[in-house]
Amino acid sequence: MQARLLDVDTALLSPHTVVRRFREGDGEALYNQVQDNYNRLYDDFPSLIQAISSKEEGEFFVRRRLADWQLQQGYCFGIWHSKETQLIGMLYFTNIDWAVPKARVCFFIDRNHSEQGLMTESMLAGLDFVFRQLEIEKLELRTSMENVAAQRLARKCDFRREGDLRGDFRRPSGEIIDRMQFGLTRAEYLGI
Repeated sequence: MQARLLDVDTALLSPHTVVRRFREGDGEALYNQVQDNYNRLYDDFPSLIQAISSKEEGEFFVRRRLADWQLQQGYCFGIWHSKETQLIGMLYFTNIDWAVPKARVCFFIDRNHSEQGLMTESMLAGLDFVFRQLEIEKLELRTSMENVAAQRLARKCDFRREGDLRGDFRRPSGEIIDRMQFGLTRAEYLGI
């Protein structure tokens, strides 16, 4: 554990979103968000859907992420629209390897709020958090080959395509798919 990380920001502001650490009681809103976006999340986030299969499981998921935060094992944020004050997505920095240090980012945005730049705003706020506060050296992003929106987001945020991961992911249907891997380093982000 690193003492300097005990007081990192828990809320990040962008022009139209508030990206904040989940709190106790946010589980129901997260469950509702997953249910509202079930078809969009089904193929690429089956473990998330399985983990949040009820309001109670949603709350349990939130509390596990709070524990991860305290243990410096992961940093999970909800994305709230600043004007509507409703949960519209999630941004999760996970798989942290403090020996490098590096991490992976996972994210989703509500179907009714996509293609409005909100995920880009939220990701940019998250990148500032990861590279300036956590001092992560490399951030990875993986996406399915057909998820053009996620690939476009990665490129907008200056991630570089590092390669293709063949036969890397099994969907709930049993289909094994290839994924793209993108990466962004702290030096690239900070321009040093």
